[in-house]
Amino acid sequence: MTVLTILPEADPALIRAACLFGPLLATGAAALRRPPGRRTLAAAILATAWNVAWLPAVNLLAIDRAWWTFHVDGGSVAGLPLDLLLGWAILWGTLPVLAGADRIALPLLTAGLAWFDLAAMPLAAPVVRLGDGWLVGEAVAVAVALVPGLLLARWTVHQRRLALRAGAQMLLSGALMLALPLALVRPAPPGGRTGWAVSGQLLAVPLLLGAVAVREFVQRGGGTPLPYDPPRRLVTSGPYAYVRNPMQLSVFLFYALLGLLARDARLLAGAAAAFAYGAGLAAWHEGGRMRETYGEPWTAYRAAVPAWLPSLRPWPGSARARLYVAETCGPCSQFGRWIARRRPVALELVPAERHPQRLRRMTYETDDGAVRAEGIAALGRMLNHLHLGWAVLGWLLMVPGLRWFAQLCADALGAGPRDIPQSPRTAPR
Repeated sequence: MTVLTILPEADPALIRAACLFGPLLATGAAALRRPPGRRTLAAAILATAWNVAWLPAVNLLAIDRAWWTFHVDGGSVAGLPLDLLLGWAILWGTLPVLAGADRIALPLLTAGLAWFDLAAMPLAAPVVRLGDGWLVGEAVAVAVALVPGLLLARWTVHQRRLALRAGAQMLLSGALMLALPLALVRPAPPGGRTGWAVSGQLLAVPLLLGAVAVREFVQRGGGTPLPYDPPRRLVTSGPYAYVRNPMQLSVFLFYALLGLLARDARLLAGAAAAFAYGAGLAAWHEGGRMRETYGEPWTAYRAAVPAWLPSLRPWPGSARARLYVAETCGPCSQFGRWIARRRPVALELVPAERHPQRLRRMTYETDDGAVRAEGIAALGRMLNHLHLGWAVLGWLLMVPGLRWFAQLCADALGAGPRDIPQSPRTAPR
């Protein structure tokens, strides 16, 4: 678990100090020996955050299952000593990354850290009292916290598994910024289960906004929301065509809506803190970095797109795309005319017959080739180019389970794949 005193039944204060300062000192020594770069720092942050998020859950389960218990005075929440948990997270997260452990085979590194933990846990008495099944709890901790944290760090350092990295970051943000505060505050919207059902539907909108923004970072930018693991390209599509800070706006709206529904001043204070952070420190830090990285395109985007209050229509300078709709299919051509009447922004309508490949569904493609979607997925992408209201529907259609169900319904109602003849290529209309 952490560095511990070598004497059994030692002073609890000494044990707790060793648990915290042992990993801290070792991490400081590793950082001095090998100063971390941006990607190493990003990997260390993510690995530590993963352990911070999941080690408390494992330890609560351990107390419930009597795998082990804690006996401390002060410095604890829900019976969990904060200093031990922080030292544990540093030992399993920050220290291996800064020490360059990504060059060690993952099974060997996992075995080494787990062995150290097995040797240290019995020496933590009387702060930690082990039960008969404590080895089961240790295995759960390794599987839930240690291994995923090490994998996330390696993927970040070596720039692999972009979608999994971004998904893990989104999961971490939800756990640390939403689930943990709500578990501490325990809001209670009026109406019992009915109130929670209504609240859940309302809160799904800001959560959807944040999730779609993360997906856009991955697909169009080739990066993640973490400032030390950012997109390689300026992202101006999707929700970013309507507002500059969709992720920060998502958190603010979540707390503000839930605070109003539950009539809880603490949640409203959380919304104010989220807004202050996004409009203050984050805007100052990220704005300077964006100007340095993207130059004039960022300046033009910043001048045209609002930071917090979304526009009703997308920014005309957002990333351009093409939608291929068949002319030889009656319903398809009618749908194409419906789209044209709504004057899509930064979207070119092209007959599907003129595509270089033989298409079987309506197809959406970006000019940079980063995104290609068919059927309902293409419809969801296209709606982003019309209006904010249509864009929200499009984001909903992009949710994997809902997208599959919507495509199934569309195919059953006659909008399934069909043979579209190719015609000689001419200039797109």
